Amino acid sequence: MKQHILVIGAGFGGMWTALSATRLLNIHDRHNVEVTVLAPQAQLRVRPRLYEPDAHHLFAPIGELFDAVGVKFIKGAAQTIDVHLKQVGYSDASGAKHVLSYDKLVLASGSRLAASNTQGVAKYAFDVDQIETAVRLEDHLKSLANVPESKARNTVVVAGGGFTGIETATEMPARLRAILGEGADIEVIIVDRGEKIGTSMGVEISESIAEASAELGVKWSLKSSVVAVDENGVTLSDGRHIDAKTVVWTTGVRASSLTEQIPGERDALGRLHVDGQLKVIGQEDIFATGDVAYAATDDIGNHALMTCQHAIVLGRHAGNNVAAQILGVTPTPYSQPKYVTCLDLGAWGAVYTEGWDRQVKLIKQEGKSLKTQINTVWIYPPAANRETVWAAADPLIPIA
Repeated sequence: MKQHILVIGAGFGGMWTALSATRLLNIHDRHNVEVTVLAPQAQLRVRPRLYEPDAHHLFAPIGELFDAVGVKFIKGAAQTIDVHLKQVGYSDASGAKHVLSYDKLVLASGSRLAASNTQGVAKYAFDVDQIETAVRLEDHLKSLANVPESKARNTVVVAGGGFTGIETATEMPARLRAILGEGADIEVIIVDRGEKIGTSMGVEISESIAEASAELGVKWSLKSSVVAVDENGVTLSDGRHIDAKTVVWTTGVRASSLTEQIPGERDALGRLHVDGQLKVIGQEDIFATGDVAYAATDDIGNHALMTCQHAIVLGRHAGNNVAAQILGVTPTPYSQPKYVTCLDLGAWGAVYTEGWDRQVKLIKQEGKSLKTQINTVWIYPPAANRETVWAAADPLIPIA
């Protein structure tokens, strides 16, 4: 009887988990283990690029990729996890309910923009968290061309000065001018609690963010937050109201709520604590990877972030190690001591840093060239060729 590895999620963590698991099973010539991926679509959604225009194109089909290595794909949305019965309940595209049994489970269900109870956000704000919401924003931006010119029409407020907020805001001037005309008097404002521009990103990188913001005309409202959103703009914590027809919410993400159905310790973002093999602590047959895993990247106190940079390597290790557990062979402990960032700053360029203290190595067009390479080549799936796929799924291949 075949054993069954079930992977929930087809994002960076889930996709690489499935590919890596089949790689190790192939190395050991084991054909009695089935690897299944359960996800709403057989596609890798390129979430790191959703601040860009044309979001509806930002995915890569992965059905042929799974076929090439013998991964079974089931289209559906996981809803329940029964740890004791080793079963996952899911609904298919028509809403019908089904149940899958597993021997080993890998949770790779990702994260979502953290829900906000700020007044008016759900009704009036936009976001770039998922393809559907990024397309909704783009449709809205295009519709502004049919709205009478006003200060509010030409103003975009971005709530949150973190990675996503900065990339969204610095791309926005070019996006708006492409719609409203090069001569449009536009205004893009980032609302952030920090005391200085880009403080949350680090001291050195903040200098590039400030320079790019000044050159692009992106303004910052510092030491403030949005306390309400309405159809005409936002109200800030200091009582000011900014007239704006477009408000983009980027104030953090939270791990999939499926983590709450697995007994175990979770961090403040809802991620499950895992051991060095990426097995959920306290669960013998459940692994977690990508944005649902709180995993140590090294032995000096750093932990994986909710980024594709970490999810890719986490996925390769999770897949290898869940297969290793079935095979009874030595696992490969997860380790990712090298950390880099490459922050897109619109027409100014980009800034590339290395290390957890984000030491700047490349800026402007040199940084932009690297960012383009990362966004359009490095993070995309390999060709649907068995040998190519398995070579790329080796957990010891560095991501950067």
